[in-house]
Amino acid sequence: MAVRFLFARMLGLALVLGAAGIAPVLAQNDPAPPAKQLKKLPEPPAKLPKADRTKNLDFLFGALKAAPDDVSAKHVEARIWAIWLQTPSDTAALLMTRAKAAVDAQKIDVAIKLLDSVIKLRPDYIEAWNRRATLYYMQNDYGRSLADIREVLTREPRHFGALAGLGMIMQDVGDEKRALEAYRKALAVNPHLEKIPEQVKALTEKVEGRDI
Repeated sequence: MAVRFLFARMLGLALVLGAAGIAPVLAQNDPAPPAKQLKKLPEPPAKLPKADRTKNLDFLFGALKAAPDDVSAKHVEARIWAIWLQTPSDTAALLMTRAKAAVDAQKIDVAIKLLDSVIKLRPDYIEAWNRRATLYYMQNDYGRSLADIREVLTREPRHFGALAGLGMIMQDVGDEKRALEAYRKALAVNPHLEKIPEQVKALTEKVEGRDI
């Protein structure tokens, strides 16, 4: 795999997995994106009871599917990420902050160890699994990355970032049928994902053939 292509794939996975703080490290040599793209996600809401959190996510996923345009969809998507990013404890929050700092310093192994600690402490915290999956992918460790994505999807089957990431890994290893399946599931949850529709179109033609 060409170095440039691998870099683009890793950057793409970091973005679709929503690994906040990881994408800037991968893109640090690229020209600064327009200010519009640098808009931060909204701050995570105050801690909510699990039932309220689930109810909020259910509402937001419904709004995401019904969004009339990409701008509206991105707003809803950001609110979903804000809930997913909400740390379950002060200790987990501290470890996640240190993991981000390690990634910023390009110390990926250190970041993974910190995420190991978060997962051991709070295995129900989806974003720790999700971020570690991204870091494993960056190390070309597809086996561990897939295992972590599986943990994410077990806890939240609607995690469009993990589904898109699964599709990218399957595509990298040459399993185009499973890649197409994962991408379609991601779009079923979030029809406004960037670049995924183009991947679905290309893979549909390769896997299922062109319409006659």
